[in-house]
Amino acid sequence: MNPNEARLVPGTVLVVCALVVLRLAAAAWTPLTFDEAYYWMWSKALAGGYYDHPPMVAVVIRLGTMIAGDTPLGVRLVSILLALPMSWAIYQSAAILFGGQRVAVSATILLNATLMAAVGTLIVTPDAPLLVAASFLLFSLAKVLESGRGAWWLAVGASAGAALLSKYTALFFGPAILIWLAMVPKLRRWFLSPWLYLGGVVALAMFAPVIRWNADHHWVSFIKQMGRARIEDFRPVFIAELIPTQIGFATPLVFILGVMGLYAFYRRRAGTSPARVLVSTMFWTIVVYFTWHALHARVEANWFAPVYPAFVVAAAVAAIQVQWAPREQRTVDFCRRWAAPVGVVLFVLLIVQANTGMLSGYRRDATVRSVGVGWSELAREIEAARIRAGANCVLAPDYGTTAWLAFYLPRGSCVAQQGQRIRWVNMREPDPAQLSGKLLYVHEVGQSVPSSVRDNVAHIETIAEAKRKRGPLVIETYSIDVLEGTKGDVLDRSPPPELE
Repeated sequence: MNPNEARLVPGTVLVVCALVVLRLAAAAWTPLTFDEAYYWMWSKALAGGYYDHPPMVAVVIRLGTMIAGDTPLGVRLVSILLALPMSWAIYQSAAILFGGQRVAVSATILLNATLMAAVGTLIVTPDAPLLVAASFLLFSLAKVLESGRGAWWLAVGASAGAALLSKYTALFFGPAILIWLAMVPKLRRWFLSPWLYLGGVVALAMFAPVIRWNADHHWVSFIKQMGRARIEDFRPVFIAELIPTQIGFATPLVFILGVMGLYAFYRRRAGTSPARVLVSTMFWTIVVYFTWHALHARVEANWFAPVYPAFVVAAAVAAIQVQWAPREQRTVDFCRRWAAPVGVVLFVLLIVQANTGMLSGYRRDATVRSVGVGWSELAREIEAARIRAGANCVLAPDYGTTAWLAFYLPRGSCVAQQGQRIRWVNMREPDPAQLSGKLLYVHEVGQSVPSSVRDNVAHIETIAEAKRKRGPLVIETYSIDVLEGTKGDVLDRSPPPELE
């Protein structure tokens, strides 16, 4: 390492730490999304699996709230701090695969500049730990390539196991690794080595609690997630959403560099064949699947999180190592210089908009329903109505409203989703005595009360309406109904559609 390259490392550390501090500040300011509140409820009842996902997101939240309490910052704390080991893994991966500190530094900064990493670690979903696990998986595979030592397959297995505990998408890493080994002649020897299969055993052993939970619950989580896109539902309109959303999540300049890097790999213009093929297979295996998925159902932007470690390494190679024609080089130089500042500005603008709505003139935008702005005030109105009515428990029709109520109402309040009880199978059921007296049912105005509620109570009366607001914008208006005279179980315990 020459002196100029050595000076890059401390600067990179400072940049990454500064971005982490910025995310921590944003986390403390920004109310929880409904998914985060839902996963926070999971963290209070840790289990081997859940209806929607494996358990890693619940573990991450539990660790954070043990440090900083049941606050938005506490929920997000560990997820944001995981950006530090993630950055180390990306730095090491790029340095091993393509040599030189400049590529490693560039890959590290470019990853942290993306909204996928910035928002993806701030807003705690299963994609946050998956992104970190995918970074360590790429590092472990790079070490297999660099060292030739079979023991590194155990690290590959551990990284893959952590990814599987985060999200089922990690199953695609298996085919990606096998394709890599098959495409590179000198790596095919690993098919005859026990180390490769021992790594698979490690991954399977780590994933075993999820398998056991699914076996105990009629495989409902596997069925739910693996049946999302059905072949008979051909809807190519969703393809049109793929590229725009990824340009946004990658940020435009990082996206351009990433595409150019993947093109350079295809044309064999940088790196060794094993390194190029590794990055390409880790990217394209998942992208090809999601492209197929988008022909049948919507693909959410954050689902691409596991490809980002490979994508930013390709972007860094395009920015640093590939020799481009003069016109292309000017594009590369511009993107390299401004990618990080543009990413930071976009992140700040997004956080300001989500919390205030001022950038859109206080009109609706994509964040308005998912981020819980106004829920703290709304919960106080609901709690006051509950006390006036003498209700024992608060019911809601969907998991998002239920989770927000549980987080923002006073701790220990009885809160339950009226239906979809499979979502709460790991958690303690409400006390029957709490469900036998007066109840509150909180739902959006215009949303009908389900028959499973109407048929099991003697009387329903709307006692108030409450508005959730962001500045002058009314996001939702909720009806607060009192349920009296329960005649049966007001909780709908019908099996989920996956099991019908």
